[in-house]
Amino acid sequence: MVVVLEGVERAPHQRLFDTMFEDRKKLFVDLLGWNVSVIADRFEIDAYDGDDALYLIALDGDERHAGSMRLLPTHRPHILGELFPCLCDEPVPADPSTFEITRLCLPARYDARQRLATRNALISAMVDYALANGIDRLTGVVEASFRAKILAMGWRCRPLGPARKMAGAKLGAFEIIVKGDTPALLVPNGIYSPGTIEPRSGNRIAA
Repeated sequence: MVVVLEGVERAPHQRLFDTMFEDRKKLFVDLLGWNVSVIADRFEIDAYDGDDALYLIALDGDERHAGSMRLLPTHRPHILGELFPCLCDEPVPADPSTFEITRLCLPARYDARQRLATRNALISAMVDYALANGIDRLTGVVEASFRAKILAMGWRCRPLGPARKMAGAKLGAFEIIVKGDTPALLVPNGIYSPGTIEPRSGNRIAA
C-alpha cells in the first residue's frame, strides 16, 4: 500500500521519513553518483523537501520505506522551473493544478520484479490522488531513456522539448495530462491498479 503525506512534519512519521531519506541517499548519491546535498552523511534532503512537497510512500511489512516519489506544486519553486527550464520549447507549465514528479526512489535492495511492482503502485496512487484532488497535469525531468518509457506507458504524455546533455546526463522534460480515463489507458500495459492508497490518519490529504 501507499501512504500520501503532505510536507515534512516528521514527528508522526519519523521512521518512515528517515528510511525514505536514507534510501534516497543510497540510490541517488551512493549508487548513481548525483551531486546533491546529504545531511549527516545519511539523508538525501534538498531545498524542495519542505511544507509544499507531497510524498507518496510505499510501505514494506514493517511500515518502512519500500519506494517513493515526491510531487511539487508548480506554482511554487520546483526543479523544472528553476533548474531546467531550457528543456522546454515553450513556457514551463506552472499553475495550481500542475504538479511536478520528482525523486522516484526504488531501492536497489529489491529485485527488478519488486521494483516494477512498487513503481506501478506509486503511479496508480499518483493518478488516483491527482483525480481526487484537482490535479490535471504532471510534469517531470528524467534521463532520456526513462522518458521514452514514460511516454510509452499509455497515458496522454508528450515531451516538452528535445533531450539535452546536462548535469552529466542526457535529460528530457515531459508532461502528462490526467483525465478520468487515465487509469483505463494505463491498464493495458499492466501499470494501473485501483485502491493502492492506504486510508490512514496523520497529515495525509484524503484521496
